[in-house]
Amino acid sequence: MSKVAHYLQEHLSGEVISSSDARRYFATDGSILQLAPSLVVYPRNENDIRKTARFSWQLAERGRAIPLIPRGAGSDKTGAAIGSGMILSFTAYMNNILELNSKSGDVIVEPGISLGKLQQTLNTHGRFLPSVPPSYEYETVGGSLGNNASGDKSLKYGSMLNYAKSLRVVLSNGEVIVTKRLSKRELSKKLGLSTFEGEIYRYVDATLEEHHDLVKHLERGTTKNNAGYNLLDVENKDGSFDLTPLIVGSQGTLGIITEAILSSEPFDPKTTLIMAGFDSIEHLQKAIEELRKLSELPNSIEFLDQYALNQISALNPNHLKGIIPHPTPAFLVLIEMNSANKKSLKKADKILSEYAVNHESSEDLEEQQKYIQVRHAINILNAHNEGLIHPVPLFDGAVPPERLREYLEGIYKMLSNSSTKPALWGHLGDANIFFQPKLNLGQVGDRQKVFRLIDEHTKLVLSLGGTISASAGDGRLKTPYLEMMYGSELYTLFKKLKNIFDPYSILNPGVKFGTGAEELKAIIRSDFSLNHLYNNIPRS
Repeated sequence: MSKVAHYLQEHLSGEVISSSDARRYFATDGSILQLAPSLVVYPRNENDIRKTARFSWQLAERGRAIPLIPRGAGSDKTGAAIGSGMILSFTAYMNNILELNSKSGDVIVEPGISLGKLQQTLNTHGRFLPSVPPSYEYETVGGSLGNNASGDKSLKYGSMLNYAKSLRVVLSNGEVIVTKRLSKRELSKKLGLSTFEGEIYRYVDATLEEHHDLVKHLERGTTKNNAGYNLLDVENKDGSFDLTPLIVGSQGTLGIITEAILSSEPFDPKTTLIMAGFDSIEHLQKAIEELRKLSELPNSIEFLDQYALNQISALNPNHLKGIIPHPTPAFLVLIEMNSANKKSLKKADKILSEYAVNHESSEDLEEQQKYIQVRHAINILNAHNEGLIHPVPLFDGAVPPERLREYLEGIYKMLSNSSTKPALWGHLGDANIFFQPKLNLGQVGDRQKVFRLIDEHTKLVLSLGGTISASAGDGRLKTPYLEMMYGSELYTLFKKLKNIFDPYSILNPGVKFGTGAEELKAIIRSDFSLNHLYNNIPRS
């Protein structure tokens, strides 16, 4: 064990491990990248994280920084949960529900708790957290906040940020702050602090005042956007101020979340699920536009295209037998709505009768399972490999919903030009589309293809006014494209913000900044797999 590991073990309650097999395990996450840490820390409490951060800060002051990489379940698809420094693994100890207010629905949790465990507890109290990703069974609260994750129901309920009321955060120097919405008077007190916290508040406040017009350019026409840092939601029109929107979605680059107060929604299992088939992108676009105009938005509008459905049926002919219509439609759309809203349900039926080739619905929980089975069937495709050929996660783009048609057509054209078999799915109501090309990353040609596809997809998304990071964050994978998306002025502003929070580049360096295309090529995996997720069904 290294001297650093020996020192930390002496001062921490949790364990410190530097064995080669542990380092090998934590060298990968859900992305195509690989980067081994120097050691792994399993903190038992916030104090362990404070001590570790302070230790790293002191080393950095002497020019010997060891970075800190917070990690939950390791499901991140952008390379944000790997790094060459110290992994802080939260799932071993800091995985508890600390308090639940059954009246308000607010819950205080530690970052290592799985969303599945939290959701189950909330359900028993008549509550639920809507903005969970498909991988919620194993994904952690900390990782979901770090990515500002969203999921099937985010069309109506928004992302994790919508439910983050307050955070406890360890800063890069080991200082702890509590983020929440502050009144003007409370903000004034923060601005007067002589601490690191005060310095941060003064900088962010001055930035919003001096660069007001520039910050407004962060606005996109998309319903989701996690690229860069969210300066837009820090200050409200009433003058209230909250650093939470900066921390959520920052992927551990501004601070380390040790505790969160989350709100929740009343849980009503009575929903209506609708399955509709479309034969053209034009009709699909019109239907989505009309559904989005309903007085109450659907909880979700998900889809799989015919290529995905046909490939799933080829792999497992019985899985969707008797469920999907024949012939297989160009797009199979799954819509969830609240059963109590009969008016919206009636309007949705009218819209689908006009644009869909067929549709059916059910309020029966048991019958609804077949619709859910269709949505989850994509996981069979994404977990299947043919020798060294795997579906690899590269894309998480979204465009303004009114440009959905152009986005779909652009993706199909891009894949056709690169001789890549298509299979699309995703959050259709948000125009947030996913696809995982089948590649052998051990072959030079396929490794080169990765970057050609990412380049072309980035250009497509940005040409449509979209974002390169929608359901998750930038990580390392999209870092080379952040300046292309926002321009040099906003990009420079982001870098200055990062430098204020993290002057020694201790917190997850290489994520959002500092990783170029050549650096990515050097750390791309040659043997991509989902080995660390097979205790569960890897969800997409």
